[in-house]
Amino acid sequence: MNVLALLIARDIGQAWRSAGLWLPVAFLLLVASLYPFAIGPDAALLGRTGGGMIWIAALLASLLPIDRLIAPDRDAGVFDQLTLRGIGEEIMLAARLIAHWLGFGPPLMVAVLPAAALLKLDSETIFLLEAGLLIGTPGLAALALLVAALTAGLRSSGALAGLLALPLAVPVLIFGAGTLGDGSGAALKFLGAASLLLVAITPFAGGAAIRAGRE
Repeated sequence: MNVLALLIARDIGQAWRSAGLWLPVAFLLLVASLYPFAIGPDAALLGRTGGGMIWIAALLASLLPIDRLIAPDRDAGVFDQLTLRGIGEEIMLAARLIAHWLGFGPPLMVAVLPAAALLKLDSETIFLLEAGLLIGTPGLAALALLVAALTAGLRSSGALAGLLALPLAVPVLIFGAGTLGDGSGAALKFLGAASLLLVAITPFAGGAAIRAGRE
């Protein structure tokens, strides 16, 4: 557990030094500021579509640091050094997953509040949006990390990983946006299941990908 905490602290520190913690906030606020210019000032239309736009922004925010999640440490031999010290790839990926989510999930949820004012979202939509992001953003972080691990050894891996992650994130986006208009709570349950599945498989699948790339 101490090793996991140290790895998480290290990864968060790297994200902070590379401006990774405030970048999702700036990204979401910029998108929320430009969106009304694209569709017009109709408050009713903004309220109906703004929540879905925020989910798309959340997905793109999770992909912003995708080229820095795996490839730099892999190329520098950091994973090899940690393996020689008896730390498994699954532990490394679990720590990186937690650090990646902490780097964009909570800041994004805070940024939703001023973004909601720009998009004319009502209080009920904001509550559903925050609940959905709390459940769904770990899955988006896991998906970004998994794709980064699978493509780390390839040329132009950052661009390829982003293109690969976008279609794979469609179920999370569908269930996430579905929570905004679903009074039964079924979409929120499906979102939780999809997010939990991604979080559960990413350390093992990503660790296997790193081992395969080493051989």
